[in-house]
Amino acid sequence: MRLTSKFVAISAATLLLCAAAAVWISRSGDPARATAASDGIRPVWTETDWPFAADPWGKGKAFRCKAADCGGEVLLYVRAKLGFCNCATGVADDGDLEQMGDLVLIGKATPTGAGREIIVGPMRGRSRAYRIEGNPNTALSLAFNQRCDMVAATAVVGPGAPASLEPAVLAFLNSERMLKWAEVALGL
Repeated sequence: MRLTSKFVAISAATLLLCAAAAVWISRSGDPARATAASDGIRPVWTETDWPFAADPWGKGKAFRCKAADCGGEVLLYVRAKLGFCNCATGVADDGDLEQMGDLVLIGKATPTGAGREIIVGPMRGRSRAYRIEGNPNTALSLAFNQRCDMVAATAVVGPGAPASLEPAVLAFLNSERMLKWAEVALGL
């Protein structure tokens, strides 16, 4: 009996270890899909009024994270763009992100590096950091799609905030609240 109990315990521990390793390996090569904020930042996102004039895409949702919660003020603008995405490839590269994102809302911006693939809920897309010309703020442009419809998100990051707030922004976009909003906005 004792030999059987030890065998069961060792087998169970081995299975748990293998499962944990499989999860780690499968996620290590995946695109970014943040589910929690990093670097000790604990953002509190408060909805505010959409500050931009009307355009063909209409109003979106605007959120603010105070400097006390994000290390520097962060403004996040999110809106749906129905029928705007390439149905076959989605937001596949930095060129697609440039065309489909909403940087035009905040002014002229220059990329600070290459973009990268992201996952928001069941959607895939891209994210890229930018320097806003004539402004001490930086920006993060994100776009992700479901079939031919997409969501464009732009985060304006004020001085003092960590260099990369992408994990915090992705965690918010992956929150139940925002995934529910995207589901309704995109008609999923």
